[in-house]
Amino acid sequence: MNNAKIPKRLASAVINSLKGGVVPRVGLPYITVGRETEIDALLHDVDIISDGGASFRFIVGKYGSGKSFLLQTIRSHVMDRNFVVVDADLSPERRLQGTKGQGLATYKELIRNMSTKTRPDGGALTLILDRWISNIQSETAAETGLSDDSPEFVKAVEKKIFEVIGALNEMVHGFDFAKLLTIYYRSYAEGNDENKAKVVKWFRGEYVNKTEAKSELGVNIIISDDDWYEYIKLFAMFLKKAGYSGLLVLVDELVNIYKIPNSITRQYNYEKILTMYNDTLQGKAKYLGIIMGGTPQCIEDTRRGVYSYEALRSRLAEGRFGREGIRDMLAPVIKLTPLTYEEMLVLTEKLADIHSQLFGYEQRITQEDMIAFITQEYSRIGSDSHITPREVIRDFIELLDIAYQNPAIDISGFISSGNALGSAPADTEQADDEFAEFEI
Repeated sequence: MNNAKIPKRLASAVINSLKGGVVPRVGLPYITVGRETEIDALLHDVDIISDGGASFRFIVGKYGSGKSFLLQTIRSHVMDRNFVVVDADLSPERRLQGTKGQGLATYKELIRNMSTKTRPDGGALTLILDRWISNIQSETAAETGLSDDSPEFVKAVEKKIFEVIGALNEMVHGFDFAKLLTIYYRSYAEGNDENKAKVVKWFRGEYVNKTEAKSELGVNIIISDDDWYEYIKLFAMFLKKAGYSGLLVLVDELVNIYKIPNSITRQYNYEKILTMYNDTLQGKAKYLGIIMGGTPQCIEDTRRGVYSYEALRSRLAEGRFGREGIRDMLAPVIKLTPLTYEEMLVLTEKLADIHSQLFGYEQRITQEDMIAFITQEYSRIGSDSHITPREVIRDFIELLDIAYQNPAIDISGFISSGNALGSAPADTEQADDEFAEFEI
């Protein structure tokens, strides 16, 4: 039952996130249970991406089956492999395509959450740009032996910078992207932080109109609702040139496209998914992985879901040999099954260990107590189809909190009395319709 010692900062983030019903962004390796098959399949994609390929996957599962948790776990794994990760949850304001800034809003969220191993909480864009220039300067110094203040050194660095930029020029909007990188480099070399900040503002999609971008940076283009995805492809190529393994894009809560009332608007969003999907399969994108998360309904519903767009349905739907209980991990759609009782037991053991480390007490809850707790949770009315790991985890952390604060309590008696437990969702129809916001 003894897990590896977890730093208190991570232990606190894990316990507080789970208690609040959200997936922690740090400390996931300490609580990951099951999902080895899915993780292996997705990490195989990552190998392809780092070799210059591209991939697109859907992670599909009911609420509570672990979509968000799996996405965050993969995020953690690939950052350890020198990938840059951007992630965003879709919402009524954030879509893949829109006419009022909803597509651009998704792009902004992705870039805001740009993360690396050394900056795992987002906001890594400036760090990446500075590291790129610094690396080129170091390489140039090592190759030429010139001092960094000599004119020859500056010319040699510029030559290397333009080699990277030249590789982007062939791509859609590559010329403009390259021009902005040039401005950033010159501002870096001159120590002009104000100009650097303007370039970062442009890359973040924060210029409202072309006039503003023209007056501040001398460029007559801005990132828009229509073309933001082209810049994601440019970033993937640039990041590879900047010394990273590639770019992974994580998009969760696809249900927010399913919920769009206007069918034409939904179709435009599904068309954008088709473009991304085709790009990755046809070699039009390089060093880029895209994973989207959604419920079975928002994918498979032929009236409003992804499958309502025939070109996607024909590409993604299972073939004749797909059937219950046999999973194809090479298919574009990975369907998640709920954690087993045994996996839930392992998870409670891990959580009990982290909780005792966080608050510095001798663990009193036994494995028998945990088994009794899980049995009690899964015997609740309606639990067979509607109880989720998220609810079980929240109840268990509440139990740990109570046991810690009341050392005299008889834990096994407390569990068996049922006082620690709530009830399964009373209105299960409503629970489905409300599209629960989080899942573990």
